[in-house]
Amino acid sequence: MDATASPRVLVIGLDPYRVPGPWNPEPVAKAIEAGLAELTEHGVGVETCLIGLDGSDDVAAVVANALRTQTWECVIVGGGLRHSDDQVELLEQVINLIRRHAPYAAIAFNDTPATTYKAAARWIE
Repeated sequence: MDATASPRVLVIGLDPYRVPGPWNPEPVAKAIEAGLAELTEHGVGVETCLIGLDGSDDVAAVVANALRTQTWECVIVGGGLRHSDDQVELLEQVINLIRRHAPYAAIAFNDTPATTYKAAARWIE
């Protein structure tokens, strides 16, 4: 990595507005925004790839396209993909897409949106 360039991080996770069920996505969306803001405050270039569970995404295409947009120093996989037993196949798919399309990127996991910077910092600093 060029020492003068900002590290680039891609955050892959679930779009809280496209997760089915009777729940309020606003608190999660706000937490994601705050986690991304902390990365920016630390001079990290960050983009998101939020996927829906409502069937509106071709997950493989959406994630692969995001991974190919640039070279990433780190790809963070959000907790919504890991904390649900119902999402094991989706998690496997995402991890294998990262390996295929961003083979040199570190893979990190946050505990919550609030720990997104901490997860990236383990690998980019």
